[in-house]
Amino acid sequence: MKKLSGFGWLELIAGIAFVVLGIWAFMHPQVAMTGMVLAYGMAAVIMGIADIIMYIQIERYTGLSPVISLISGILSVMSGIMLLVYPAAGALVLTLLFPIWFIAHCISKLTHLPHIRRVAGNGMYTFTLVISIAGLILGFMMLFSPWLTLSTLRYFASAYLVLLGMDGIVMAISPIGRRP
Repeated sequence: MKKLSGFGWLELIAGIAFVVLGIWAFMHPQVAMTGMVLAYGMAAVIMGIADIIMYIQIERYTGLSPVISLISGILSVMSGIMLLVYPAAGALVLTLLFPIWFIAHCISKLTHLPHIRRVAGNGMYTFTLVISIAGLILGFMMLFSPWLTLSTLRYFASAYLVLLGMDGIVMAISPIGRRP
């Protein structure tokens, strides 16, 4: 059995954190928006770091890398830090930033698809493709309807975070998360 690399462990930890965060958001509807803003700020920072690491990993092993992955990672980290530093303002800004984060992260995942197919096979490729397309649809729905975002953010975010977490866990235990 191959030992998991640092990248696989990061994906596993992020995946578990996203699943727990998604379930927590479903179970605690009475939680103040500030708590959600802080939690999603942390999630954005974690996912941004994972995107940046994926960029570095792909660059190191293939010599090529999708720059959009680096850009979306940086945007995710910046958005997350903004939410953590200004949680009161973040509640209002979240109606715009959250859909942009969804869209940026899904585009980043779509740019990883050729590498995912080569390393992890068609099953992981299809799973990531479906999750990314669902995230893009939700992201654009929320972007074009801020009221929808404000009123249903917890439901959209909870469901997507659980799916994103499952994707991270599967990615961590797939060949992408392993190094010979």
